[in-house]
Amino acid sequence: MKSEREGQERVVVGLLAACGMLTSLQFTLIVPLLPLIPSLLDTTAADASWLITVTLLAGVVGTPVVTRLADMHGRRRMLLLSMGLLVAGSVIAAVIPGFTAVLIGRALQGFGTAVVPIGIGLLSALVSRRRAVLGIALMSGTLGMGSALGLVLAGPLLDGGGLPTVFWCSAIVGAVFCALIRWRIPEAPAGDSRGFDLVGAVLLTVGLTSLLLAISRGQYWGWTAALTLGLAALAVATLVLWMLWERRHPAPLIDVRTAMRAPILPINVASFFATFGMYANHLLTTQEALAPRSTGYGLDVATAAAGMFLLPSALTMIVLAPLAARVITRFGGQRALLLGSAMMALAFVFRMLFHGGAVPVLIGSALVGAGVAFAFAAMPSLITASVPADEVATANGVNSVIRTLSGAVAAALFGFVIAALPSETDPAFLSEQALQISLGFAAACGVITALFATFLRRPHPQEPA
Repeated sequence: MKSEREGQERVVVGLLAACGMLTSLQFTLIVPLLPLIPSLLDTTAADASWLITVTLLAGVVGTPVVTRLADMHGRRRMLLLSMGLLVAGSVIAAVIPGFTAVLIGRALQGFGTAVVPIGIGLLSALVSRRRAVLGIALMSGTLGMGSALGLVLAGPLLDGGGLPTVFWCSAIVGAVFCALIRWRIPEAPAGDSRGFDLVGAVLLTVGLTSLLLAISRGQYWGWTAALTLGLAALAVATLVLWMLWERRHPAPLIDVRTAMRAPILPINVASFFATFGMYANHLLTTQEALAPRSTGYGLDVATAAAGMFLLPSALTMIVLAPLAARVITRFGGQRALLLGSAMMALAFVFRMLFHGGAVPVLIGSALVGAGVAFAFAAMPSLITASVPADEVATANGVNSVIRTLSGAVAAALFGFVIAALPSETDPAFLSEQALQISLGFAAACGVITALFATFLRRPHPQEPA
């Protein structure tokens, strides 16, 4: 009986981790293909970038709503809904030709962002504490694993069968996972019978949409353009109004008081900086791989092969996730977060000192991945241990939104640095000085994360662990 239960728990952990990897992969799978999208879909480069923006937007807006519904009406049910939307979007993008259909498909894929926080909620309810820590480490690490693998797989999939093949791969794998979820994962009992905060959902949607559009499109519209500044102002006003509403509502979409207290707020701030470091690793590694040798640091590899330089990072995260879980179990999430952030900071310092060759780039990418494995495993574990059981999915959903926003900020800042400090030999790439500044800033993000980890307040003993 015990061995049967342990076998079931292993299946739940493995399946949820695989689902998380698939959903995080969607965000970067299209990134290496962006230069080719205008010719493939007969559109402009500016419009092609919407294929990234719309997925981020759907993820940021949809995740808080879907995770709240998961806490209310059943986590497996909402997990299937999120996966189903991802599959539907993939099929639409694969079957219907044209930019508009692909844009709609990419928007639906963005709802897959909710899979990771919902999966963490299921793990906390369905498996033993020891295995839940391992599962949460694996699931939270899938953000880094999947995003790195997306950059690696995009080129070969496109070469193998064109753009529809990229989406058919997601559709088929997602459909298989949906069937396995129905077959092997039981429903966790809903723990929150309060109503749904519709006004809060609308205000949050408007605020986050305005914020993400200002961040992600500011480079194209101009940072001082009326539209960019107007959206930023609308975001601030709406989010302030949303916070005031949530504090007074008896059944808020997100419990603002809980989200603003220690240790939840410091963990989310630490998540922002740690995620920034992870995306900096992706962006700067790809920059080094693609840049011509005339820049002083570039490796001048083909676009399809550039993603291979991120493979060490993804593999390191996969291999170290179980070790990170054991560190959390034995020493606690705070020390795991401190260890991971310190490793990230030192890895970026290494990359500042040693670059310009394939071996240092590969080693540096792997070292950052090692730090991400520990930091990303720790943060959801700390949040799960700090909130009531019926708010686990919602609280981790907020953390997922913070990570997504951090990725958008990293991409926007990266574009700004290229525009401000381009290489003299090729303005499409960073100058060597800008590369070192960017690596130094990423190292600083690791230090900031470590400082937040150092002063985290431990969860109260009565809070569920």
